[in-house]
Parts: sequence; C-alpha cells; structure tokens
Amino acid sequence: MTDIALAVIGGTGLYKLAALENVDSFERDTPYGAASGPVRIGDFAGRRIAFLARHGEGHSVPPHRINYRANLWLLKEAGARRVLAVNAVGGITERWGPRTLGVPDQLIDYTWGRVSTLCEEPGSEVLHVDFTEPYTPALRRAVLKAGAAAGITLVDGGCYGVTQGPRLETRAEVARLRRDGCDLVGMTGMPEAALARELGLDYACLALVANWAAGCGDQTEITLDEVFANLEHATAPIPRLLEHLLAD
Repeated sequence: MTDIALAVIGGTGLYKLAALENVDSFERDTPYGAASGPVRIGDFAGRRIAFLARHGEGHSVPPHRINYRANLWLLKEAGARRVLAVNAVGGITERWGPRTLGVPDQLIDYTWGRVSTLCEEPGSEVLHVDFTEPYTPALRRAVLKAGAAAGITLVDGGCYGVTQGPRLETRAEVARLRRDGCDLVGMTGMPEAALARELGLDYACLALVANWAAGCGDQTEITLDEVFANLEHATAPIPRLLEHLLAD
C-alpha cells in the first residue's frame, strides 16, 4: 500500500492522466471480482496520486456493468483515502450548460439492478451509513477552493440525477428529473458515492457537462461528436485544478 494524496476516477473522455510520472500499476483480485482496470499510481505536482478509468482505459464497460465495488475497494487497497470522481453529465437547469464544470452537493438515484452495497453477500456486516450529504463536505470545499485558486469557474452545488443508461434519456424523463429537483443527469454517480461512504472514503464529484439533456437549453439532437468536443474542452483544466487541490 502506498501513501496516496488523492485518487481520481476518470469518466467518459478521461481515460488517463497524461501528466503522471514514474507510473506504477496496482492490480489485485478483489472480494467483488474484477475492477474496470488497474490503478495507475504516479507522481503529480510533487505528490503521489492514483488514477482509475471507470469505464476501462478503452471505454469498454457500460455504466450498468461497471463493478463499482471492485473499483473502490481496489483504490482503498492501493492506499487512497480521498477520491475525486469525474463524471460526464447532461445539463438540465440554466447553470449547467455545455462545457460547465461543477461540484454537486446532492443526488437522486434512479438506477436499478446494480449491486449497490458491500452488504450483498450472506454473512456480510450490515452497514447503515448516514447518507444525508452524499459528498464529503470538506472535500467539496477543497475542490471549490482549488478551482478558485486556479481561476477555474465551478458551479457550487446542484442535484445529480443518476439514470441507468447506457441510452440517453427521453424528453419526458428529463422533465421528470427537473420536477424532482435535478440540475444534471448522468449514469455513473451511483452506487459509487454510497459505496465510497461504506468504505470510509472521502468522496466528491467533479461534474463535466457534455451536452444539454433532452429538451433542455437549445438542444434539438445530441450527437457524440458534440459530446466529445465538449468533454475535451471541459477536461483541459483538470490538471490545473488537481495541482491546486494537492497544494492545499
């Protein structure tokens, strides 16, 4: 196990941290099966950090098939205690237009059929964790402070609606999400956040808006070309953000 200052989980469009140096790969069998891939541990801004590609380094694992338990267990086993999860999302409300970056503070889980707890197997300890605040407040504040120091505009707060995927949502589904109070929609926020809480990991989400959700903004059709162009733009400031986060 290594002393890791921060672990980053990369979502769609972020499959590696190019700035990592002296990289080692950490792989283990987990009690929950295979993780999405190895944990890459390297030097960045004078600290040792870890990176894991949530969908696999070749984006081969769809949202509903990700082994969230194995991923988080492997990060903890590698020595991580703080996790910054990068999630590609669709924007619903006006603050969350394409290419926006933000740090949500709430979520609603609309997924189904995913193994969502460490308590699944017979004989497992039953865990009733407090999930009032699904993201660790201190880590959220640190990310927002780092963004301000780096000159990066981050939306503070917002509710992330987590859908099943891998298809995108209908206009009617997004209208329901809006009525429920969701500001953004994505497919990978749960059960990742809850599992991090069960494992005792500090966890925060950095949401990158890839597109307006269906029926929102001026969106008429969602294309993958648009999604990936917006994500390329939104991921560009992440190394600068991480540098300031690690300096705090």
